[in-house]
Amino acid sequence: MGLRGVGLPVQSEWVIFVLALALVGVFSVTLAVLPRSWIAKVCKKNRDDDRLFSAPLKLLGGFAVISYLLALIAYLAPHRWNLDPQLMFSLCPMYFIKMTFDPSQAAVFLLLAPMNAAVYGSLGLNLGYAWLAFGKRTSSTP
Repeated sequence: MGLRGVGLPVQSEWVIFVLALALVGVFSVTLAVLPRSWIAKVCKKNRDDDRLFSAPLKLLGGFAVISYLLALIAYLAPHRWNLDPQLMFSLCPMYFIKMTFDPSQAAVFLLLAPMNAAVYGSLGLNLGYAWLAFGKRTSSTP
């Protein structure tokens, strides 16, 4: 690995993205340790309702797949594409590592892209639960 010297974004510009991703991570960990009954109560669903976990898990999977592919595209993109660092960093935090160090292909496929998928998968999970908690209420009983 070597320092590449590509024009990095100014620190104040990318700190916002780091803070946003940190908040998503903290919220995800909080959701992970809450009892199922509390989540069901906030979402106004029955504890045994399949929708309580199916919608958030679908969003988690969708966000994870898209962000994994985005990380691979960011890694494999030729330098002549001149990708905007701020945009790429907001879509793919792994892009910062590509800008500063030259990671190996194995590291990207097995470590960095899965980490990107985990970050944005957790964002999808959070959005799924927010949708269940604050979205349009549909009554399951007449």
